[in-house]
Amino acid sequence: MVADMITMTRDDAPSAAAGAAPGATSAEIIREYGPYPGAPRVAGVSYDGEHVWIAAPSGLIAIDPDTGQVRRTLETAADAGTAFDGTHLYQLADHVIRKLDRTTGEVLTTIPAPGKGRDSGLTWAEGTLWVGQYRDRTITQIDPVDGKVLRTIQSNRFVTGVTFVDGDLWHATGEGDASELRRVDRDTGDVLERLELPAGVGVSGLESDGADRLFCGGGESGKLRVVRRPKRG
Repeated sequence: MVADMITMTRDDAPSAAAGAAPGATSAEIIREYGPYPGAPRVAGVSYDGEHVWIAAPSGLIAIDPDTGQVRRTLETAADAGTAFDGTHLYQLADHVIRKLDRTTGEVLTTIPAPGKGRDSGLTWAEGTLWVGQYRDRTITQIDPVDGKVLRTIQSNRFVTGVTFVDGDLWHATGEGDASELRRVDRDTGDVLERLELPAGVGVSGLESDGADRLFCGGGESGKLRVVRRPKRG
């Protein structure tokens, strides 16, 4: 689980990036909710078309994205990223990814997580799962049936959340007290767009509503923040 603010040591210095990154623009935070009872920290975020789900010590909490009110809870281990495939929820915890019944929280299947405890983000796209590895600074696409690794994309920052929207791969980063949301090339990892969060505002978990909202977990702050996704073109 990624904290709201990350302390970078000398050994954690960023590796070389693939390609020159564009200049950053300031992220527009349009809403902020929480913290919620049983959720002193947020470890993952997903969206099922109706509710935003946050992963917290007490389990998965479903939140109305328009009002910020809690609608449902599921008791389950929830250490890191969360995803939704259109029917089921997926949750990173204890070095595995659990496929869950969205109504009951029942664990249907389990596959190994690729990062062996270093996983920090999770999203569903194009029939596969995409997993962020925090300290490895990578995003790995895996088969949701057996966990087979299909591809790995390198970043030059700690990866703290991943999502897809309009065919674009976005991921959240954290270094020291600085965090960004980045749109990247899914094949090369080259950074195409950067949204810079205010100093000290971390991101732990990232999800899109399929339109102009990016939902960002707030780590140890226990907050859920909503960032406006800039229009393309």
